Amino acid sequence: MTVRPELRIGLIGSGFMGKTHVFGFATAQRVFDLPFEIVLHTIADRADDIAFQASQALGFKKSSGDWRALVSDPEIDLIDITAPNAFHKEMALAAIAAGKHVYCEKPLAPLAADALEMAEAAERAGVCTQVGFNYLCNPMLRLARDMIRAGELGEIRSYRGIHAEDYMGDPEAPFTFRHDPAGGGALADLGSHALATAEYLLGPIRRVLGDCETVISSRPDGSGGRRNVEVDDLSRMFVRFDNGASGTIEASWIATGRKMQHDFEVYGTKGALGFSQEHFNELHFYSAADRAGRRGFRRIEAGPDHDPYGLFCVAPGHQLGFNDLKAIEFANFVKAISGAGPEPTNFRSGARIQTLVEDVRRSSGSGAWIEVSA
Repeated sequence: MTVRPELRIGLIGSGFMGKTHVFGFATAQRVFDLPFEIVLHTIADRADDIAFQASQALGFKKSSGDWRALVSDPEIDLIDITAPNAFHKEMALAAIAAGKHVYCEKPLAPLAADALEMAEAAERAGVCTQVGFNYLCNPMLRLARDMIRAGELGEIRSYRGIHAEDYMGDPEAPFTFRHDPAGGGALADLGSHALATAEYLLGPIRRVLGDCETVISSRPDGSGGRRNVEVDDLSRMFVRFDNGASGTIEASWIATGRKMQHDFEVYGTKGALGFSQEHFNELHFYSAADRAGRRGFRRIEAGPDHDPYGLFCVAPGHQLGFNDLKAIEFANFVKAISGAGPEPTNFRSGARIQTLVEDVRRSSGSGAWIEVSA
């Protein structure tokens, strides 16, 4: 029996995303043949009692009210950051300096310059990094990219992408860290996913024309007053890709009725693709080669033919879930740490997306097309 080395994890943050990461760890350990034995070592949160309760609920051996204790612990190999965006840089740089691999939720940092600093620090230290863009781990997205690259759609003419939800639609919902400029607004929170998906499918975006709008200008501050909101609730952009295609992308967290509209459409000379995250086990394909009277979008249903779906379920149509995408993301990252594969979406990739976000904002301020700066 082969004894696998341990990969000991220190998780910072026990909220929704922290729990999601733990679900991903547990599933990946059992679904994939990982090169390590995953050990939930220590969890940190803003207070000792909160961290202790989380450790008991999520299965960590230890807990701490100070994230620095995780970074300085020589037993921990990987620091997983699910804390609010404003803390990502300090935490990640400290972990990198301690020689630890880092898994960080998006956006990587509030500023592109900070994200680039983090990427360069990781590269100098020789540690592996991963940014949480788990939607890119969907087998249906990989199928879409493979079909585009294989020429099944012909020459790509246009692209439409959107990530819209409604969790900020109530103007009386309180001000949160997401409304602070360090939080980034809808563009950084949701638009980053839409931008990452667009480049995953079609390659680099080289020019952007943005329009960012703050629709709800103030929110309750929790103390009986109101606090001004400076970030965007809604952002739209025109984009032009290196491959000559053009398109539009939208990000909104005030889209009433939408819970997870992370969708895209790709149009080529030979066919088209359509996808919705609200039905993310399906990809819709139109082929212009179909004969007259038989044309229309056909549904491709996720199944064992779409790796790694078969590791989760032997039958098509039974569907993967959101947490399964986290498991796939984590499994790919672990393989990179072992040297068995490339870093899937590392800090350099995260810095690239943050650069796009900032260029869209710059364009919105100037009203002019912006050449992407990286």
